[in-house]
Amino acid sequence: MWKRLTLLWTVLRGDARALWFALRHPAAPGWLKLGTALIALYVLSPIDLIPDVLPVIGVVDDLVLVPLAIRWLLKRLPPELARAAAARR
Repeated sequence: MWKRLTLLWTVLRGDARALWFALRHPAAPGWLKLGTALIALYVLSPIDLIPDVLPVIGVVDDLVLVPLAIRWLLKRLPPELARAAAARR
């Protein structure tokens, strides 16, 4: 279990860095900025897919959905921007 969480954290940290680089790149598409804003809004919003009132499950949905959304955005980057972000990792 601990190894899985460590691996998840490593992947998320790398993906978050790649997303941050792609956002700051001059060739960043508008949909990337909108998608990142929506992810940030979801994290900060009190409205969740599964309410945080439930002890464990409420937090787990954030821990699963946010990395999946970041990975989804990164997979849809234009090829030149994806190469630049991957080289930056």
